[in-house]
Amino acid sequence: MHVHDPLGKRHTEFYGPGATWLSSTVDDLFGNHDEPPSIAPAHDVVHLLHKQFGALRLGRSHTPYHEILPAILGQRVTTQEAAQQWSRIVRNHGEKAPGPHTTLLLPPSPEVLAKIPYTTFHTYGIDRRRADTLRHAGRLGHFLVRDWDRTIDASQHTAALVHLPGIGPWTAAVAGALAFGDPDALAIGDFHLKNTIAWALHKKPRGTDDEMLASLSPYAGQRQRIVRWIQMAGISAPARGPRRPIVSITHL
Repeated sequence: MHVHDPLGKRHTEFYGPGATWLSSTVDDLFGNHDEPPSIAPAHDVVHLLHKQFGALRLGRSHTPYHEILPAILGQRVTTQEAAQQWSRIVRNHGEKAPGPHTTLLLPPSPEVLAKIPYTTFHTYGIDRRRADTLRHAGRLGHFLVRDWDRTIDASQHTAALVHLPGIGPWTAAVAGALAFGDPDALAIGDFHLKNTIAWALHKKPRGTDDEMLASLSPYAGQRQRIVRWIQMAGISAPARGPRRPIVSITHL
């Protein structure tokens, strides 16, 4: 299935049994559903970022199953390590994607994911807690892989993810921001984000989650949008201390 943008800005092709569904939702991936709100900046930097990135539209995939799996892997490990583990899972348990792209793989289905034993996850460097959470996500695929009501506020869908075993506010926020385009999804408990917000808004190199919540309170309902602007501007807190080495559990 081919869909041409009448404005000539993009060309999309769809293959396989999900082609019809994806063709009807692809505009949301580009954020066409999102209407950037008028935000009253409470900080000088937000005023500048609003001018630069205020037209940004937040996309949504409508596929929380696909978004939550990498988020689970990102619990308590570095982004690099989580990406490597996700690559191993997809390479070894995914399936070839339909269409002409012969090297493209799909993530494992919920049924396949639920049956992967911990010993296999262990060889990928994944600890027991995250492995069990991944398997729970597979067993509850019927909850994650469904049509989510698009008329309901996105933050309600993000909050619903916390009811899954092993899913806390951080994982739900990471997945909800991508799956539902939740403009208020805030990754509380993130190792870096609280420091980024402290630096961006107050020029303090370190901060706490409570301080982050207080600083972003003027933007309630749009906190993910503010975070996205800050990230797009490349703002990050000054590094301090040596990097922790990545130690694989496969040798333990």
